[in-house]
Amino acid sequence: MVFLRDDERMDYLLANKQMKVIQSPTAFSFSLDAVLLAHFATVPVKRGSILDLCSGNGVIPLLLSQRTNASICGVEIQERLYDMAKRSVEWNGLDTRIRMICGDLKKMQPVLQHSTFDLVTCNPPYFKTPAPTEYNHNEYLTIARHEVYCTLEDVVKACKLHVRPGGKVALVHRPGRLVDIMTLMRRYRIEPKRMRLVYPKQGREANTLLIEGIRDGKADLKILPPLYIYQENGAYTKEAEEIIYGG
Repeated sequence: MVFLRDDERMDYLLANKQMKVIQSPTAFSFSLDAVLLAHFATVPVKRGSILDLCSGNGVIPLLLSQRTNASICGVEIQERLYDMAKRSVEWNGLDTRIRMICGDLKKMQPVLQHSTFDLVTCNPPYFKTPAPTEYNHNEYLTIARHEVYCTLEDVVKACKLHVRPGGKVALVHRPGRLVDIMTLMRRYRIEPKRMRLVYPKQGREANTLLIEGIRDGKADLKILPPLYIYQENGAYTKEAEEIIYGG
C-alpha cells in the first residue's frame, strides 16, 4: 500500500483516470509544461529506453508510459520529490517499467551508462540563480524553479552524455532562453530539429518553448505551428484540450 505524507494528495493524471500521481502544494505539483513536453517529445513506441531529468514527482515518466512500451528512468535531486515519484510509480504498478533515481544529473556517470538512451527529456529550472536574499521562502520551489543545483549548460551536457548518437533530446523552457538553448545544444552536438512556441491565447506573447534535437544530427530545424492554450472566452482550445485530456 502507498501512504501519503504531510500535506500530500493523490491526483488523477489528466488524460487517464486510471493513473494517479502524488502531489503537494508545498513541495511539488506538476504544471502544464510537463504535460506539453510529454506530448511533444518523439518517443520510441515499442521498445527502447527513455531518461527524464529533473523529474520532480515523476509526472513526465508517468505520462510517457502511456505512449510507449520503452523502459523509463527518472532522475530527481530532491529527496522528498524523488520519494513522491517513487511512490506514484508503485501506486500505478509501473515499477517494472519506470525506475526512479535520487541523484544529481551532473553525477550520473557511475549510475547510468553513456550514450545509451533513445530519448532524454527534461523540464529544467527556468530561471538563473537569484541572490540568497531573493530565494523563495519555500526551498522546494526555489530549487525546482531556479538554477540552484544545475544550470542550463549542466542540463544540456547531461542530455548529450546519456543520449545515444542519433537519439533525441526534448526540452521545455521559456522563449527568452531560446538563443542560450540553441547555442548550448550545438556546443554539445545536439542539433535542433523541431521547435514549437506555446501562447496563452492569440494576440499574446509566447510563454513556453518546446524544442527537440538529435545528437549528431544534420542541420534542418522545423518550426511547428503555434499552440494556443485558451480561447478568448477562457476555455481551452480544441488542440490544448486534446493534449491535456486526451482526444
